[in-house]
Amino acid sequence: MFKSKDLLYHSIAILTVIIWGTTFVSTKILINTGLSPVEILLYRFVLAYFCILTIAHRRLWANCVKDEFLLFLSGLCGGSLYFIAENTALGITLASNVSLLICTAPIITTVLSHLFYKESLRKGLLYGSLVALFGVGLVVFNGSVLLKVNPLGDFLTLVAATMWAFYCLILKRLSRSYPTLFITRKVFFYGILSLFAYFAIFPLNIKPELLKLPVVYLNILFLGVIASMLCYIMWNTAVRALGASKTANYIYIIPLITLITSAIFLSETITIASGIGALAIIRAHPIIIGGMHKSSPV
Repeated sequence: MFKSKDLLYHSIAILTVIIWGTTFVSTKILINTGLSPVEILLYRFVLAYFCILTIAHRRLWANCVKDEFLLFLSGLCGGSLYFIAENTALGITLASNVSLLICTAPIITTVLSHLFYKESLRKGLLYGSLVALFGVGLVVFNGSVLLKVNPLGDFLTLVAATMWAFYCLILKRLSRSYPTLFITRKVFFYGILSLFAYFAIFPLNIKPELLKLPVVYLNILFLGVIASMLCYIMWNTAVRALGASKTANYIYIIPLITLITSAIFLSETITIASGIGALAIIRAHPIIIGGMHKSSPV
């Protein structure tokens, strides 16, 4: 099991993904209320940025231009690009589908760790990847064929998972030299900055009257303060202590939370295909973990 000194960081990672498992439903509620995916992202990141700015405001820049560029990339991959893809997907497919397909992020992270950090690929990882891909196939089949949901949403979710994998790898590099609060603040800053570049091409249509609705401002507060500021700090802390690949594997918990909350609050149906797909994706987790530590390299 876990070393006693790492138990706190494993607990932090688990609590983080449990909270993130509910964000798919929260975002879906906001979209159904009339907010656009990028509008939700803007409110969420601006709120999170100014909250964290109150406790981490002394240091402005990284040690060198290269590191500042890496912080910019982290804001793109873990901020704007990730959430534009994910929130857009939530607008055109099931919340449960999105949460399940996001579970490919740990596999992508592990493969990229092999490519960029020379971490060994092992047989268990490949077997687990096949099991997870089988589950992904069932989830996509369930949405696009059985429920007639646009498969573009599933594709955008896989794009988001890839962005998150790159974010974890960049974070691993940056955490060697910079404190967690500084990195997290920079992620939100560059995420917001890149959003305004997006708005230059696709103008934002803000609906201020919707912000007066309790269901809107309460969900935005939850997404901005708890799911963004607090959870990013917690996640970055866990990655610093446990490593990118090990921490990323806790993402497999997210579908369990989302499947339950989406069934309760969104009345989404859990079909046999999606159920089997969920079990396959989740079952891949211990296979991959075991393969990372026990199996022979391939």
